[in-house]
Amino acid sequence: MDTPLILASSSRIRAELLKNAGVDFRSVQARVDEEQLRDALLAEGAPARDVADVLADAKARKVSLKYPEALIIGSDQVLSFRGEIISKCETKEEAFELLSRMRGQSHQLLSAAVVYHQGEAQWRHVGVVRMVMRDFSDEYLHDYIERNWNSIREAVGCYKLEEEGVRLFREVNGDYFSVLGLPLLPLLDFLAVRGVIES
Repeated sequence: MDTPLILASSSRIRAELLKNAGVDFRSVQARVDEEQLRDALLAEGAPARDVADVLADAKARKVSLKYPEALIIGSDQVLSFRGEIISKCETKEEAFELLSRMRGQSHQLLSAAVVYHQGEAQWRHVGVVRMVMRDFSDEYLHDYIERNWNSIREAVGCYKLEEEGVRLFREVNGDYFSVLGLPLLPLLDFLAVRGVIES
């Protein structure tokens, strides 16, 4: 198929997942005020699933308006803990407080993907993963944050399952790729059915 494929994201891990799967695409950052949009959705009482979906949709739609001939993949991830949507931590102290609250508890990661073509949504999916943290010590948590801060400061929940963050968990129920930020398997299935990738 001659339709170009664009990932509406500057995310290194999402691009890496598609590249490793042998998908031919290019990345274009979506200029969307995510914080303002998220705050508006939360003010309306939107559930976490809707927040993830709307943010992914906004990114795909924005880039699709500029490249209508391409298939545009928009994606976003939301962490829900006890009914609260968690944002990225700005400081090590915030990270310590957040992970202290979440240890020994379960939370959900919701990874949404939306595909646009010619300014219209063609496909959407929200992957939901239930994560259960171990009851780790304050000492380990402090050392973990110090060792990994440069990496985890950009990750919602202050962990990366593909790195040392895996040691924070007792149980992960759901799709590994959704934990990384992209529901890759359903997306690949759609692209195969659409004829964008060989099947």
